[in-house]
Amino acid sequence: MSTECQKHYGEGRSTVRRLCVGLLVFNFLLLLIILVVWAALRPHKPRFVLQDVTVYAFNASVPNFLTTNIHVTISSRNPNHRMGVYYDKLDIYAIYRNQQITLRSSIPPSYQGHKEVDVWSPFVYGTAVPVAPFNSMALTQEQAAGTIFLMIKIDGRVRWKVGTFTSGRYHLYVKCPAYIIFPKSTATSTSTQVPATCGDGDGHCAVKLQMAQKCSVAV
Repeated sequence: MSTECQKHYGEGRSTVRRLCVGLLVFNFLLLLIILVVWAALRPHKPRFVLQDVTVYAFNASVPNFLTTNIHVTISSRNPNHRMGVYYDKLDIYAIYRNQQITLRSSIPPSYQGHKEVDVWSPFVYGTAVPVAPFNSMALTQEQAAGTIFLMIKIDGRVRWKVGTFTSGRYHLYVKCPAYIIFPKSTATSTSTQVPATCGDGDGHCAVKLQMAQKCSVAV
């Protein structure tokens, strides 16, 4: 290789090296700016409240199978002053003693602006869902006693919006405790029991419980 070729080769390598260093410095400064802005805004997690639960069906009489139809009302509040929240995907379902006892129901995607409150009223339900034998026995006993403790869970993806910048997706986990009190129950609870009502004209009654129960949220 001639001296002139070696000179051009060395200059090319030097140019590539400078470009790489420049890109690394640019990326570092960009990440640093994002972190500083993020820390200055001090983002807070959304706040969820389980407002009420209406039980239309809860049948654990068949051994090891459960049929449910529960209507829940959940509110979500964005406590941030300068940050919006995109709810890209939310699934809600019921848990009993760490076992999922209903199908997953989807909550439509939405955007929540600064200090805004959204209210969702989905159904969680399942027909002849298999239940572990020990859980099925406990469900039957607790239903006969008049009170069943369920956990209403929401799993999903959220994104944060600051100005024109939108973050990547984060996992959202919400847990809302729910004490279901049946009409014949004499058990005490912080929930307010509403008498059973029959509103569809088909003879099926519903038990509605006002709760205003705060939920735990993890992002």
